[in-house]
Amino acid sequence: MGEPAPKKKIRLGDLLVEHGLITQDQLMQALAEQKSSGHKLGRVLIEKGYVKEDKVLELVSRQLQIPYIDLKRYQFEPETIKLIPEMVSRRYRAIALKAMPDGALLVGMADATDIFGFDEIAKVVKRPILQAVVKEADLIEAIDMVYRRQSQISNLAEELHSELSATDIDLAQLVQSEDVTNAPVVKLLQSIFEDAVQIGASDIHIEPDDQVLRIRQRIDGVLQEQVMKEKRIAPALVSRLKLMAGLNISERRVPQDGRFNIRVHNRSIDVRVSTMPIQAGESVVMRLLDQSGNMLRLDHLGMSQHILQRFRANILRPFGMVLVTGPTGSGKTTTLYSALSELNEASKKIITVEDPVEYRLPRINQVQVNPRIGLSFASVLRAALRQDPDIVLVGEMRDQETAEIGLRAAMTGHLVLSTLHTNDSISTVHRLLDMGAEGYLVASALRAVVAQRLVRKICDSCKVPHQPDAQELAMISGLLGSQHKHAKFHRGDGCTHCNNTGYHGRIGVFEFLELDEDLADALRREDASAFARLARQSRGYRSFAQHALDYALQGITTFEEVIRVAGTIEEVQDEYMTDDDDLAAVAN
Repeated sequence: MGEPAPKKKIRLGDLLVEHGLITQDQLMQALAEQKSSGHKLGRVLIEKGYVKEDKVLELVSRQLQIPYIDLKRYQFEPETIKLIPEMVSRRYRAIALKAMPDGALLVGMADATDIFGFDEIAKVVKRPILQAVVKEADLIEAIDMVYRRQSQISNLAEELHSELSATDIDLAQLVQSEDVTNAPVVKLLQSIFEDAVQIGASDIHIEPDDQVLRIRQRIDGVLQEQVMKEKRIAPALVSRLKLMAGLNISERRVPQDGRFNIRVHNRSIDVRVSTMPIQAGESVVMRLLDQSGNMLRLDHLGMSQHILQRFRANILRPFGMVLVTGPTGSGKTTTLYSALSELNEASKKIITVEDPVEYRLPRINQVQVNPRIGLSFASVLRAALRQDPDIVLVGEMRDQETAEIGLRAAMTGHLVLSTLHTNDSISTVHRLLDMGAEGYLVASALRAVVAQRLVRKICDSCKVPHQPDAQELAMISGLLGSQHKHAKFHRGDGCTHCNNTGYHGRIGVFEFLELDEDLADALRREDASAFARLARQSRGYRSFAQHALDYALQGITTFEEVIRVAGTIEEVQDEYMTDDDDLAAVAN
């Protein structure tokens, strides 16, 4: 390939007007806003809806005679990426894509007209630059995924291990050092948190073993592991985290819980810390809650229109109880907070009783449970009901006393929202009865139950059609009958964007059970078998398995995820609908 063409300067606004993509008036309005906001013209035009980003990039690509590359489907080269340091990549919105045979470097840039950025990158890499145009949002996501901190974490772990080994250093002095910004343990923790936030991890696990230290991150519900041989650094890490969370660093025999807040990449992250003594030391699990992110809306959770409509109708009632159930980490709290966001109005008094308070919401009175000083769910709930609330959220129904207070509150003019740890919507009612709640109370107060789980979504960047094997075909045939021939499934091949897992992101699958007179009568009689039978026959009831299989047929998730959510193939076969017309509609 010859020498790269000299960089051309183009006037984006004039080009867009010339090609009829925007009007002169729109350009003038965008230029005026650009002066006040300081943003680039292209971004202003796109945000105002005057032109689509694809059209702008295609035009720039033609005008500058450079390629337009879709980063969603690009296979990055790890060694090539490192040619541009992360700080430079983020500052100039650029990423190294490919080292060319003639020594030039292909670089994707969000703003191909940024001559200053182009020149600065050329100085850094000390080689000719060939440009490509890329979407800014895809570029930022790619930077977060490809600039992992794993090698940096390993290097810092070795540095900390050397410092611990070199002298008889006082561990307490190390973790409480005044010069904390330069302490190896602090730099190591900073790298761990930055890596976790960049890749969207929900939890960090620090687990000492007999010979190694394991750092595991839960991404899309699945743990990914980094193993380090420097096991001696574990006490330093744990002690520093305990200090940050306000815990007792000298107590290693009992579990402790705490929390602290950190800023990572200009995002406020609330960290919930749980320690537990294990055979090889202390295990630490940290839940990461992004306080700077926007609260999800109910219509973004993945509920079908039928469930969304009925759920909204029930939370808009002036009284009654609505429960959201599921296992730990299934998104129950997200669903409840999304509901509260819709209900949060100046005309409504809302009080929450939580352990812990996960997200701060304006106008809502949020109470943190503290059993050590007598602030139990039941005692706080009693006090909350004397505060004249319209809506009460109870973090979890943990015992008979809390359940009965909540049920009675729902019968006396309050809307009560809460959660339970159950496997599905039907077993929720059984759980309340097992806790000692009277059947007539449950029948009178409970309005609806939403049970939920999360399934992993196929990565859009490496999504390909999937031909099921013989065993899967037999299962699918049993589920869909003659309609299985129309079913089309997909899977992810694995790429940089999804850490080679084939999945990126998660979406909720839901069961919705709304109590009617027949179900209430069965509850009053405390007839569990009749209640379960009537619930499955009730209007609009569809199981997890049905919902998950719908997603698989739509190419959102894999058949493997359907089986994981349903538990067994027999459960899917027993519960999936058999109406051929409905099946055909979903499959096609």
